[in-house]
Amino acid sequence: MLDRIDRGLIHALQIDARAPFSKIATTLDTSPQTVARHYQRLRAQAALRVVGLPNPEPAGWSQWLVRLTASPQTAQRLADALVRREDTAWVKLASGGTEIITIVRSDTAGGAPSLLLRDVPRMSTISSVSAQCLLHMYVGGRIGWRRRASTLTEEQQSSLGVELPDPEEAPTAREALAAAGDLVAALRHDGRASLTQLASATGWSPPTVARRLADLQVSGAIFFDVEVDPAFFGTMTQAMLWMSVTPSYLHDVATALSEHVELAFLASTTGQANLVATAVCADPADLHRYLTHELGALAGILSLETAPLLRTLKTAGPARPS
Repeated sequence: MLDRIDRGLIHALQIDARAPFSKIATTLDTSPQTVARHYQRLRAQAALRVVGLPNPEPAGWSQWLVRLTASPQTAQRLADALVRREDTAWVKLASGGTEIITIVRSDTAGGAPSLLLRDVPRMSTISSVSAQCLLHMYVGGRIGWRRRASTLTEEQQSSLGVELPDPEEAPTAREALAAAGDLVAALRHDGRASLTQLASATGWSPPTVARRLADLQVSGAIFFDVEVDPAFFGTMTQAMLWMSVTPSYLHDVATALSEHVELAFLASTTGQANLVATAVCADPADLHRYLTHELGALAGILSLETAPLLRTLKTAGPARPS
């Protein structure tokens, strides 16, 4: 389990992912050496990672939630193949290991990804496939899981605000991304890489890196995601939830759900189930309590499908080395 400094550090990174250890240490009333030690321990033991990712909308991307069903003998191999693709994120095994759930990116806004148009039809081992386009993200992406951000006081949070240039003087998000070159790729692997390390990866000088990084941030072209194993927050049971919500209630239901600490992901989608979420609970009994008491108390939800998640093979950032 996480101690006070661990939780404060994770919360601080969610506010300012690139904040120096000295700044975080001042906020947590400890030493930079202690913060650095906790950071390295969390990286080694709790899969902590900070990744810089393009925001889909300004990047001109569409995102699809894809469900694939395959035989038990081939599901793991298929999932491993999806992990290796650059256009996938959040590859998960569900429903006894025969169902694979992943988010697939298309480089054309509104367009279906090549996985659906070209690659899936050639995979004879797949028995079923469905895909819903993600329309609006309520939790996930730049809006992080609330359970990770419940430690610091308002005063501590305000001390960690990111200082960025005047947005009126910044390029547009697409202009910033076009000029970023290898910088975005380097941030995808390590969002806390130093300016010197980023300069080495891009071939630019550190001042140029700093300027283009600021352009990416102030224009909203990228966001920083903090990844950490949810089990270290005492949550051992995860499930995907597909909800059919009366359209007139959809935004109100989603807004209410976005306040729930049990949900690590929430988005409206196309398809019969127009709201999808990932619930992260302590155990099956806690999931039951959440579904029956908190979710069940909301008007407008017509039907609910749940699928237990067994294993996460890939998160938002690139696949980790095996």
